Amino acid sequence: MGLHGVKAVFFDLDNTLIDTAAAGRRAIEERPPRPLQVISALQSKHHYGEGEARAVCDKVQAKLLKECHDPAKMCITDLRISHWEEAIQETIGGEANRDLAAECYYLWKTTRLQHLTLAEDTRAMLTELRKGLRLLLLTNGERQTQREKIEACACQPYFDAIVVGGEQKEEKPAASIFHYCCDLLGVQPAECVMVGDSLDTDIQGGLNAGLKATVWLNKAMTAPVDTSPVPHYIISSVLDLPAVLQKMEHNTNSKLETDHMAGSNE
Repeated sequence: MGLHGVKAVFFDLDNTLIDTAAAGRRAIEERPPRPLQVISALQSKHHYGEGEARAVCDKVQAKLLKECHDPAKMCITDLRISHWEEAIQETIGGEANRDLAAECYYLWKTTRLQHLTLAEDTRAMLTELRKGLRLLLLTNGERQTQREKIEACACQPYFDAIVVGGEQKEEKPAASIFHYCCDLLGVQPAECVMVGDSLDTDIQGGLNAGLKATVWLNKAMTAPVDTSPVPHYIISSVLDLPAVLQKMEHNTNSKLETDHMAGSNE
């Protein structure tokens, strides 16, 4: 697939190529005969009521959403064990239980990683796209956490380069990380397309960096709360991307023909 004007596509990872949110839910919810998940473990091994176990997990999920991590002050493992420790204490009361918190964290983490998979149809799409384009994985997040996800879903063979925000001076939506990606691939911003599920980081970042186009993955196809930033294209599945790229090629060809005709008439 050769595209006029497009030489590279940048992909977000979490909830774009892999369903991180669903994997996290399964790590909390699944029950035997599968390996014990967190709610089951709290009930069966530690005699929590189901309501208490769910409350602990809900509190942890809320803490993860608001998480601010400074690697200079604390490693990600200690921070996330602390989330579980605080959630248990807030729910049950009594003294802090670091050992139980660590057990919950490692069970959640291990199970989540087991469920992080790159779907077969997504693999096929990436393989086909890479025949004519350079592909790059661009993910925000703490280095260790993101590298573990990348390893778990075995997506490395499908990309020419992988960039983790936690390893760079700035993360998305800073223009600098996008320009770093362009330099890695030897392309210009105006030759690149960004695909991701976050308006604030993926789409705004692509706009900040002056990329040729931004493609917002909006699985629910819900209208954004506000009108900015505005993506160039919206898709409900990452598998819709090839059709968008073909549309871009068609639009480019049409413009070239129009410009040629205008030039001939002068």
